[in-house]
Amino acid sequence: MFDIGFWELLLISIIGLVVLGPERLPVAIRTVRGWISGVKSFSNNVKTELTEELRIQELHANLKKAEDANLQNLSPEVAESLKTLQEAAESVNHPYKKDTVNENKTESSSNKENEN
Repeated sequence: MFDIGFWELLLISIIGLVVLGPERLPVAIRTVRGWISGVKSFSNNVKTELTEELRIQELHANLKKAEDANLQNLSPEVAESLKTLQEAAESVNHPYKKDTVNENKTESSSNKENEN
């Protein structure tokens, strides 16, 4: 990324020590480190969002192909995309389905214990 070697880093640290002094130099280093980590975190978030948007765009394109082919004789990638979309739609329609079943079992077992 940057072509900074040992001698350049040594020169920068000497200049920073002279300009800022030994009391403020550690604070300045922490501040710059925080800025750099913030920029890295932001770029990773943007990268993740773009990847997800591209994946969604690909799923939409494959769904369009499937609709055009009337859901017959689909290529494996289009069939996989269609399956993924169907699973996502099912999870949206019933987001708490598994939790509700487990809660009902827990409630019925606690009711049986209370009866005894």
